[in-house]
Amino acid sequence: MTAVHPAVERAEALIGLRRYDEAGPLLGQRLAEDPDDIWAWVMLAQCHLGGEKEADKALEATERALALDPGHVGALIQHARALQAVGGRFPETEGVLREVIRLAPEYWYGYALLANWLFRIRAIAFGRANGGEVTREAMDRFLQESAELAQQAIRLAPEEVFGYEVAWLIADMGGNRTVADRMDQAILRLDPNHRQALARQTEKAAAAPGVKATEAATLYADALASAPDSAPMQQGLDDASYRLLRGVRWLAVLCVGLAAAGLDLFATEGHTPRALPLPLGQRLWDLVPMAALWAVGALLRYRRLRTGVRYNLRSVIRRRRWPRIVLGQAAWAMLCALLLTQIPWTERTVPEIIFWAGLAPTAATIWFDRRRST
Repeated sequence: MTAVHPAVERAEALIGLRRYDEAGPLLGQRLAEDPDDIWAWVMLAQCHLGGEKEADKALEATERALALDPGHVGALIQHARALQAVGGRFPETEGVLREVIRLAPEYWYGYALLANWLFRIRAIAFGRANGGEVTREAMDRFLQESAELAQQAIRLAPEEVFGYEVAWLIADMGGNRTVADRMDQAILRLDPNHRQALARQTEKAAAAPGVKATEAATLYADALASAPDSAPMQQGLDDASYRLLRGVRWLAVLCVGLAAAGLDLFATEGHTPRALPLPLGQRLWDLVPMAALWAVGALLRYRRLRTGVRYNLRSVIRRRRWPRIVLGQAAWAMLCALLLTQIPWTERTVPEIIFWAGLAPTAATIWFDRRRST
């Protein structure tokens, strides 16, 4: 095997860092010195595909490389990628990748890339022959063909993530959640910080029946610790934080109910209502169960949350409108509860108005936004 020129090696490293604007001139200089350097042409094609997506230039570079060696596997791979990027020539990639498999039957990437594209190629051809419509039966057949190729890639290279990614996509397209979950688990074993797989598995766990808001928030916080820039995980944590905040309205509504009970606003028949105004000691005592509700239902619960979840609760209040609305409603209901308990009322007409003013808007909104996210 011909040694790779140091300039090409440097360019390859720059491409790996996505510094295409530096790799391109370096490869151009190398090809000016030696236009028969196949790897330089291959890397130049990869550079064109990775930078500004200059597919035509990439295709020209791969054609120059294949003119020098028609059986060069690296050139064939880049040629297939260039054909995929050039409009209208995607179906040609199948023949190129099958040639890769013929020349290098133990090379896993040829199988994986063909598996990733084959069902699409088949669907395009079927759609063109049937007025643009692809039947479910036909699609399942195409996916099965691709799945077999993906499994071959996994058998040849069980440590490579891309094969499992392709297998997940095929299973997801076919609606096979069992296989898709198994592929996600395999991906996360190889790459615990894989963003897409981590997001999918976290969302699945957080949405499972019986998972409370606190548990969901913890799951999303753990996922963000591994993938701090994941927008889906941040959205999931925001939604779970909002679910936590919605709970404070229930505490406020319960306090309004306790205040109404203390005033006997809705005494039943045969029951003699308490004499008004209530003594100061009774009014102060009515604050005790409310304080206990908030201490256990809000303060203690908040202190038990993960640090990241607590930070996000404060953050989501600053960033989102509905969390602020929720807190405003809880504050309004608590204000009504305090008015009911602490003012020495001599009759019950005004307290009844205050009770409904504190209860009705909050209860109605609890019902309205029970499915709302942030």
